[in-house]
Amino acid sequence: MEEKKCLNCGESFVGRIDKKYCSDYCRNTYNNRLDKDEKNLIRNINNRLRKNYKILTELNVNGKTKVSKHKLLSNGFDFDYLTSIYTTKKGTVYHFCYDQGYLALENDLFVLIKRE
Repeated sequence: MEEKKCLNCGESFVGRIDKKYCSDYCRNTYNNRLDKDEKNLIRNINNRLRKNYKILTELNVNGKTKVSKHKLLSNGFDFDYLTSIYTTKKGTVYHFCYDQGYLALENDLFVLIKRE
């Protein structure tokens, strides 16, 4: 058998010809480090979506409510994060964060709705 170096820690080890790591710990550590940036990006986006959803849900207890842009922003709502956009036949554009949505009105007002 050929002696090799672990891709994670650099230690020498003996094993199968296709073995790359000296232990399961090193294999997991190496792969977690590779995916770290990608996982952090996804985690951050999901956290922002979750926060937006929570804000919309707390402000829209009746299924349809009017709120000001200031109220949304003061609660930490981020208009850059949503899950879908729905345009009606008339051209009205609703933005959704899962089943909670909003429609921009005049004077910085928004109608919050819940999609059934």
